[in-house]
Amino acid sequence: MLQIGPYQIDIPVILAPMAGVTDRPFRQLCRQQGAGLAISEMVTSDTSLWQSRKSRQRLDHRGETGPIAVQIAGADPQMMAEAARQNVDNGAQIIDINMGCPAKKVCKKAAGSALLRDEALVASILQAVVSAVEVPVTLKIRTGWSPEQRNAVAIARLAEDCGIQALAIHGRTRACRFAGQAEYDTIAKVVQTIKIPVLCNGDIDTASKAQQVLQQTGAQAVMIGRAAQGRPWIFRQISHYLNTGHLLPDPPLSEIRDILCTHLEQLAEFYGPVMGPRISRKHLGWYLQTLPASGPFRAKFNQLDNAQDQYASVRDYFEQLLEREENAA
Repeated sequence: MLQIGPYQIDIPVILAPMAGVTDRPFRQLCRQQGAGLAISEMVTSDTSLWQSRKSRQRLDHRGETGPIAVQIAGADPQMMAEAARQNVDNGAQIIDINMGCPAKKVCKKAAGSALLRDEALVASILQAVVSAVEVPVTLKIRTGWSPEQRNAVAIARLAEDCGIQALAIHGRTRACRFAGQAEYDTIAKVVQTIKIPVLCNGDIDTASKAQQVLQQTGAQAVMIGRAAQGRPWIFRQISHYLNTGHLLPDPPLSEIRDILCTHLEQLAEFYGPVMGPRISRKHLGWYLQTLPASGPFRAKFNQLDNAQDQYASVRDYFEQLLEREENAA
């Protein structure tokens, strides 16, 4: 169990915020598949940009199960405070601050993980945001800017002192991006140093790995990012294993087909008839990573620009897979 302010999160398996991935349809799907909490895509703290189509979609939480957690990014304390206030007015129940994104375009603006190089600015941002809103404020960081500048423990102490109510840590420095092994030993040191809940993120791609990481770090929850792409059922698999010690198999092909079709329908509904089918292509690619003989089908699917044609092609593809499975049995 994970406590964030007044919110009790009964399932300690959280969907990580991922730009361009954790939109409303994906968050809702992951919650249905067992995620205890789903954090929104990163939203810029520059509220003057919120009228763009992309920002309006990122700020759309209609129909979501609470608590609604919104991640904001920026490097100016007052802009971050104002962005937090406006998100709370828009329905956010938890504000998450991004100090973990390694993307160059974010770090160029001295935001995301670039902030880890300036502990005084980190403190100013955290204090400004915590003071601006009544809801809990959480923070996501990396273990530092580079292996030579690993300061997760110092940042964690700062965060606790500033009133941050939970800390998520991706177990790599900014310089490491997604290469190498996640540093669970650094996360364990943070857990031993602070009293607020710590969420462990990085390289957790199976239920047994989730349990191992929780035991190794002492963290209160795991945060799943890339491993959920095309495999939203990973949340129920991890939760079931943590509760029972038994591994759930992957869903049967018929259930994967139904999950995928529902996901594609929701993307078309959310993004509209032009953008919906385009955005569906990358999600389909992730689902196909676990399925056989998918190359030719994916190439064909990527030529389709109509949602109805996409659904029909998915159903045909799965029909062939199910037929092969039946013949092999």
